[in-house]
Amino acid sequence: MRRLVPFLSAKSPAILAKWLDTLLGSYFPDAVQFLKKEKDPFSNPMAHQLSRGLTDILAVLVEDEGVEEANTALDEVIRVLALQDTPPSRALAFVFTLKQVVREELQEELKDPTLAPALVELESRIDGLALLGFDAYTQRREKLCELKVNEVKARVSGLLRRAGIDIDNP
Repeated sequence: MRRLVPFLSAKSPAILAKWLDTLLGSYFPDAVQFLKKEKDPFSNPMAHQLSRGLTDILAVLVEDEGVEEANTALDEVIRVLALQDTPPSRALAFVFTLKQVVREELQEELKDPTLAPALVELESRIDGLALLGFDAYTQRREKLCELKVNEVKARVSGLLRRAGIDIDNP
């Protein structure tokens, strides 16, 4: 893995741009145009958060940071994706697309057969990030469901009170 670090660092802007394009490509074409065009973080907070999250995830991989840092970086992106009504497999596909993006951007460098073990290690670490991502996505979705249930309970309770029904003392 360490042998790939200089190449990943040098090409990280191109890797990040292509990776973000791939992630944003899963949205509707009109939305993609806006998300790619608008650079102001206040006008386009979603693209800003996704870009920041992808940058952090790549840094975690390159700098060989721990699980806690990986979870924090993944959560930056997953917070956005979990809000959408998307199945986990599609929401987390962005993690796996990093493998293809890295292979494309490091195409020339990867012609060196001595880098093959480092690439296998990097791809294994990406798979590990995907597993962490599924956990984080599930936790975020559970939290959203919990919030929705609590909101429904509060509404029903309010309706019952207004109707003069006390469910605690039948």
